[in-house]
Amino acid sequence: MGALAVFALVGRVVALFALMMLVPLGFAWVQTDGMVGVFAASMAITFAFGLVLALSLRRYRRELQPRDGFLLVTVTWLLMPAFGALPLLLGLPDLSFTDAYFEAMSGLTTTGATVLTGLERLPVSINVWRCFMVLIGGMGIIVLVVAILPLLGVGAAQLFRSETAGPMKDQKLTPRMAETARGLWIVYFAIAIACFLAFRLAGMSWSDAFMHMCSTMGLGGLAAYDASFAAFDSALIEAVAVFFMVLAGVNFALYFLVWKRRSVWVLLRDTEARLYLVLMLASVLGVAAYLRITGTYDSFVEALRHAAFNVVSIATTTGFASVDYAQWPIFAPVFMLFLCSFVTCAGSTGGGIKLVRSMLLLKTAKQELTRIVHPRAVVPVKLGGAVVPPSVMYSVLAFMLIYGVVMMVVTMLLLLSGLDLVTASTAAIACINNTGPGLGQVGPSGNYQGLTDFQTWVCTFAMLLGRLELLSVLVLFTPQFWRR
Repeated sequence: MGALAVFALVGRVVALFALMMLVPLGFAWVQTDGMVGVFAASMAITFAFGLVLALSLRRYRRELQPRDGFLLVTVTWLLMPAFGALPLLLGLPDLSFTDAYFEAMSGLTTTGATVLTGLERLPVSINVWRCFMVLIGGMGIIVLVVAILPLLGVGAAQLFRSETAGPMKDQKLTPRMAETARGLWIVYFAIAIACFLAFRLAGMSWSDAFMHMCSTMGLGGLAAYDASFAAFDSALIEAVAVFFMVLAGVNFALYFLVWKRRSVWVLLRDTEARLYLVLMLASVLGVAAYLRITGTYDSFVEALRHAAFNVVSIATTTGFASVDYAQWPIFAPVFMLFLCSFVTCAGSTGGGIKLVRSMLLLKTAKQELTRIVHPRAVVPVKLGGAVVPPSVMYSVLAFMLIYGVVMMVVTMLLLLSGLDLVTASTAAIACINNTGPGLGQVGPSGNYQGLTDFQTWVCTFAMLLGRLELLSVLVLFTPQFWRR
């Protein structure tokens, strides 16, 4: 009964997802790129499936329990790429289901990995759909559903906790969870509109501005050109991208509070946001200095331009590139992949373990060092002046343990399948952290097209695990989850 109630809600989510295909359908009609029928058929199939599922199970309604939220989110994120892949399968006949599903999963999980080449030769509406899925996945389609469907108001907190990133998931911005989700989306789209207009004013075409705004705000990195941002070769466009990537890496709840309280001090007082900005600035300046010292660029200004764009892009798990940074001295690209593992803030559209978890782990380590010297000392872990509950710390420690295990397992599976060490290890990092490009075969000048079907499915599942922060998916594989 409980599972049937969950699948009834899945049907509504799928029906809503179908309506989002109106955006690429509109582009196909305006651009006359021959894809109107493709998107009309894809939308009809998706909507019909969702409607039939919702109507056939509509009598199974009850308040969502915690386990229902995890099941709903996981099933939704498994189904959405299948329907998101429909336009790719119908519009690109040579594309296999494995590659189409991978591409759609990459977009919806805001990973930005791709198996496609010749992107500039694809129909505009196909590229729009790829990038628009990043925008949808950025804040999470489940949060969108909670925001606009009052039917999900009962039990919506379970969905919100299952979908949102970071350890501090129980903090409410408003009394009602649906109002919170609605507020986050309003802020998200307000910044997205500003990003779209900024790209247009910087010199992009209207369609390019829309597509790259989607990927920038979702920190997804899918682009309309094989060369990514190198195709524009514009310092101004890169500067706009850097600014909005940095914004998207901050907890969107802070922007909501800034808007609600009419005070920017909310943002500046946040411990995680301050450290995020300091780390980003220090990393950019450090890599720029390193590139200049090693003679990679002839001037510090040029080194700063490329360091700023590519460091911010990888650190925020976006995945754009303005140059082939794999050709830089090896320290720089490896350091950038290290940053993508933890720099973005909880509540942002970025991936990775999130900066707040790293802060809590460091504080826990400091606490244990103090206890070694003073065994009887009571040294609580604090964040922003408040004591962190033990339950949060247990969750962080469990997450980090599972994160390490999953990273090792994915790497070993890719090595077992025949990939070299650099490609396998960086593909695991890039997929689990939802970054996109790694090094080696999957570096900024390559993509995931050369992987076997097995390797592609391993990376696809890794992207899903990373987007839903591991525990939300893996809890479904525990016997306790299915016991009444």
